[in-house]
Amino acid sequence: MSVKQKGLTTKILAGLVLGIVTGIILYFVPEGIFRDTVIVDGLFLLVGQVFLRGIMMMVVPLVFISLVNGSASMGDIKKLGRIGVRTVLFYLVTTAVAISIALGLASIVNPGLGLDLSNVVTSEPTINEGVPLVEVLIDMVPRNPVAAMSSGNMLQIIVFAVFIGVGLSALGERTKGIVAIFDQLNELIMKMVGFVMLLAPYGVFALIARTFANEGFDVMIPLAKYMLTVIAALIIHAIVTYGGMLKGFTGLSPIRFFKKFFPAFSVAFSTASSGATLPVTIETVEEQIGVSKNVASFTLPLGATINMDGTAIMQGVATIFIAQVYGIELGFSAILTVILTATLASIGTAGVPGVGLIMLSMVLQSVGLPVEGIALIMGIDRLLDMSRTAINITGDAVCSTIIAKAEGEFDQSIFDADSEGTTA
Repeated sequence: MSVKQKGLTTKILAGLVLGIVTGIILYFVPEGIFRDTVIVDGLFLLVGQVFLRGIMMMVVPLVFISLVNGSASMGDIKKLGRIGVRTVLFYLVTTAVAISIALGLASIVNPGLGLDLSNVVTSEPTINEGVPLVEVLIDMVPRNPVAAMSSGNMLQIIVFAVFIGVGLSALGERTKGIVAIFDQLNELIMKMVGFVMLLAPYGVFALIARTFANEGFDVMIPLAKYMLTVIAALIIHAIVTYGGMLKGFTGLSPIRFFKKFFPAFSVAFSTASSGATLPVTIETVEEQIGVSKNVASFTLPLGATINMDGTAIMQGVATIFIAQVYGIELGFSAILTVILTATLASIGTAGVPGVGLIMLSMVLQSVGLPVEGIALIMGIDRLLDMSRTAINITGDAVCSTIIAKAEGEFDQSIFDADSEGTTA
C-alpha cells in the first residue's frame, strides 16, 4: 500500500470515527429545523448521496472495461493449454465456494438483525424470487448489450465483456491496437475511481453521522457481528477449502504449507495489495514451497488478477448484512444471482483502493439492494481489507502448488526442507 493509499485509509477511518461521534451527539440533540432539515437531512444527506452517486456512476464502465482487459489477458492460456484451463477453473470454483461459505455463515449468524433501516428505503427492491434457475442462466446472455449497460444488468454486462475479451484474445496480434485502447481506458477508469475515492472520508462521515443521528447505539452490535462473520468466513475458507484441496490433490501437509508461506502472507496482510505482494509471493512459492518457475510465473500473476476469494467473502456477508438491515428477504434466485455476479466479477477486480466497494455496489444492484448500505461497513471494511488480501494470495499459492504437483513441476525436496535449507 502506497503512502497515498495509507493516507486515504487513515482519513476514511477518521471520517468513520468522527461520523459516529457526531451522529451520537446529534442523536441526543432535540429535534428541530436546524438539526433535522439543515444538518441531518440537508448537509449530511447531500454529501453522502453525492459520494454514493459517484460510486454508482463508475460501476458499469469499470466492470465492462476491467473484464474485457482481464479476459483478453488470458491469451497465455493457448500457450500453456492444460495449465491455463485448470488454473482458471480452480480460481472460479474456489471463488464460488468462498462466497457460498460467506452467504451460509451470514445466514446463520444474521449480522444485520437488531438494526432496522427499512423505513429509509426509497424504492422497492427488484428481486425476482420466482424465476427458475434455467431462466436465470438464459437471462445472463443479453439480447441487446447496449440496453444491458443502460439498465445496469450486471450479469449480462459481465457475460458480454468476457465474450469480447475472449474474442480479442483469440484474434491475437490482429487486435493488439484494440487491446491497447482498452488498457488505456482501464487506466482512465482507475484514475476516475481515485478521484471518487477522494470524497470517501467526507462521504463516510456524512453517511455514518446521519445513520447514528437517526439510530443511536443500535448500529454498534450489528457492525461487530458483521466484522466477526467476515473474519470467521475467511478463516474457514483458508483452513477447510484451501487446506482440504491441498491435502486432497497433493497429499502435502497444509500446516507445513501455511508455515512456509507465512512470509508472503504477512506482506499481503501489511500492504493490503495482491499486486504489491506479487514479487514476494512468487519468490516464496518457488524457493520455499517448491513450485517451478514455469508454473508460478503464469498462475500467480493470473491469480493476482482474477482470484479474489477474500473479496467475494466480504461481498457475500455484506449482501446478507445489508439485506437484513433494510428488512429485505433474499430467496434462492437472489442468492444464486449474488454467487454468479461476485464469481464472474472477480475476474476483473483490480487491486486498487475503492474498487472493492464499487464491485460490492454492483452485487447489491444485481439483486436490487440499497447501495446506501455500503456506508455502514465502509470504514470497517478498510480494516478487513488486509485479511482479505492475505486470503487472496494464499489461494493463488495453493492453486500453483496443486497445478505444479499435477504437471510434474514440483520439487518435493524444497517443500520438505526447513528455512535453512536442510531436510526436516
